[in-house]
Order: sequence, then C-alpha cells, then structure tokens
Amino acid sequence: MNILTKTADGSNTLFNQTIGEHYHSAHGALQESKHVFIDAGLKFAIAKNPNQEINILEVGFGTGLNFILSFAHCEENNIHLNYTGIEAFPLSQDVIEETGYKAYVSPEIWEKFINKYDATLLNKQKLSSNCELTIAHTKLIAFDSKAKFDLIYYDAFSVQHQPEMWTNEMIAHACSFLKVGGIFVSYAITGNLKRAVKACGFTIEKLPGAPGKREMLRAIKSAHTSMSH
Repeated sequence: MNILTKTADGSNTLFNQTIGEHYHSAHGALQESKHVFIDAGLKFAIAKNPNQEINILEVGFGTGLNFILSFAHCEENNIHLNYTGIEAFPLSQDVIEETGYKAYVSPEIWEKFINKYDATLLNKQKLSSNCELTIAHTKLIAFDSKAKFDLIYYDAFSVQHQPEMWTNEMIAHACSFLKVGGIFVSYAITGNLKRAVKACGFTIEKLPGAPGKREMLRAIKSAHTSMSH
C-alpha cells in the first residue's frame, strides 16, 4: 500500500507501508533525483563520454521520476537513451499519474512515458526516435542482460528497510552489467557499500549529498579489473 505525501521542496513522493519508507527523500523528491542521478550521474557520464548515446540501468524504477528527468535531458540534448529499469513490484499507471511528476517535464515527454508505461512492463518500447525504455519486472538477483551499461542508478530502498538489496553479492551482480569506465551512483554511502563497490574494481568518489544527506557515492569501474560472475 502506498500513500502520497508531500516532500520539503513541494514535490510529492509515495510512502510504501510494506517497506516502511518513502520512495524518495522527504527533504525533497525532485531535488534528490536531480542532484544524485541527473547531475552527479547522467550529466557527468555524458561529459565523460560525449558520444550521443547512453545506456542506463536503474535498480528500483519505482515512480519513474529518475527516468522522466533523464528522458527530458537526453531529448533536449539530442542524446540517444537506452534505459532499463529493474522493478520487482511495479506501480500501477494510476499511482504514477497521482505523483504529479508530469509538472516537471514537457507534456510531450510525459505523454510518451505514461501512454506506453504498461507496455514497457511487458517488453522494450520506443518512446521517441531517441529513447527506448524497458522495465524488467523482476528482482535484481534474477535480472540478466547481454547489454552492458554506461551508468547505474542504484536507487533501492535504504539498507535499514531493505538490507537484502545492499549485500556484497547484490552490489557485485549489479556492477557486473557496467562497461569498463562505467559509472555507479547512489544516494547512499555506507562503509559496506564503499567496500563492496571497491571489491568490484571501482574507484570511489564521495560527493556532497542531496539535502538531508551529508554525502553520496559515485564510483567508476576501473579499466584494470574485469569482473565476471
């Protein structure tokens, strides 16, 4: 059961009663998404490798906020976006519409997303000439892909409420889908997460966190390590 709640920056989020946690920061859903995933993740990845195409894997698709902001940024900058979101418990289209997130992107972006949302749960959908979206209706541990990704948004519920998503095994499984030079970003930065990512051959950066969090993690997959599982 999810309850719509307003966050400190005026944007909404959902409170997941089963997990006991909000989908986004109560300090500001929109500003957290922009700070962690768009600014520290997407914009950084594009600047690092400006080849007009980016493959993103999101762990915890949730409300789709990180996706629509990424879609909007890539459309504005004519970058081809291949986006895969992993979501074991997809929200209904009605619940996603209730978030009010359509206010944060153009009507065209929102319509392209919401009109094909249900279809993306079944198979990959082309939302525009520049964007393809897949939502893998599965748990992370069961996810598999032949594709390699440039960027991972690790946006699972927190380690306090969903510890199984933050084990060394789970982090290594997610990181195995990244290309060499690929980027891992998360709002979280625990000692265990840093050790787990480092063990997968990543260089770690501590960045200022979104409002309400002191720090966040960004890590880059080093060329000298070839992880396989």
